[in-house]
Amino acid sequence: MRNMEGYMHGVNLGGWISQYAKYDHEHFKTFITEEDIKYISELGLDHVRVPVDYTVLEEEDGTIKESGYEYLESCVKWCRKYGLSMIIDIHKTFGYSFDPLEDTDKTIFFKDASLQQRFFDLWATIAERFSEYSEFVAYELLNEIIDPDIKDEWNEIALKAIDVIRKHAKDSWIIFGGVCYNAVVSVPYLAKTDDKKVAYTFHCYEPMVFTHQGAYWVPGMPSDFRTKYPASPDTYVEAAKTLPGNLAGTLLEEPYCNMESIGPEFFETLFKPALDTAAERDIPLYCGEYGVIDLADNESKLNWSRDICSVFDKYGIGRAYWNYKEKDYGIVNIEDVEVQKELGKLL
Repeated sequence: MRNMEGYMHGVNLGGWISQYAKYDHEHFKTFITEEDIKYISELGLDHVRVPVDYTVLEEEDGTIKESGYEYLESCVKWCRKYGLSMIIDIHKTFGYSFDPLEDTDKTIFFKDASLQQRFFDLWATIAERFSEYSEFVAYELLNEIIDPDIKDEWNEIALKAIDVIRKHAKDSWIIFGGVCYNAVVSVPYLAKTDDKKVAYTFHCYEPMVFTHQGAYWVPGMPSDFRTKYPASPDTYVEAAKTLPGNLAGTLLEEPYCNMESIGPEFFETLFKPALDTAAERDIPLYCGEYGVIDLADNESKLNWSRDICSVFDKYGIGRAYWNYKEKDYGIVNIEDVEVQKELGKLL
């Protein structure tokens, strides 16, 4: 299976110009600096995924915000200096946000041609401005489509967006993922394309009961809930029974429920439909987000990362860990610097 050379070992810069606490230029200027990009290169990583919200790049009426593009341009300059590649990821676009904490319509964007045109116009501007950096700047269309029932509408929009980008950026990598929050099981439903510089993306936080332990944004999750990795599926299922919702999810299904312990075999089995699709269509796979909440113990973080990354390595899947700084998953927020470095080696 082909891979995305230059985009194999990365980290997300979430919380910088996306999912920030408030729109604040002081935050944008100081949260990520050249020193951060330098440190990421010293960790041995080869790229950064840069989530950006449309509100940083344009006014509500669509007028371009030059200040927002300056932050992306600074990151491009730093990445070139320290030998990193960079993915520009539209995390939120006008008319659509994946954020479960935002009470917004999650389907209207996929039915409204005017909202879609705003999306295409935004990508035309980005692609034109950064087209000269095609050797190390890639584009990810839109983060985490939620509703499974709009997969066909999303595929049509994605293919049009690829065409828009190609008018300006002939050789850049373009990445897009599927429904159900970019679930790996949605990869087979993604639109086929003959474009050899397009990759499919997915996100993976399985088992959720482990990676999201104590997470305040999970409805009904106790802040003091803790569990370790590795453990048997039964252990996680029993732990999930004490929580609302369905955090056991996949672990209740065959063949996962019969595994003695969660490990590389679990991830390999989970990824198989996506791997088969990628091999059949000769298209690279990229995991744009995976990670463990900072509330988990360091040993468990390393164990989980070691297992999932071994499968990424085995099949040539590029990836970006969530997250570099803060957002409840930050690598640099781990107090033990040696653990930071060890985690960087695994990623």
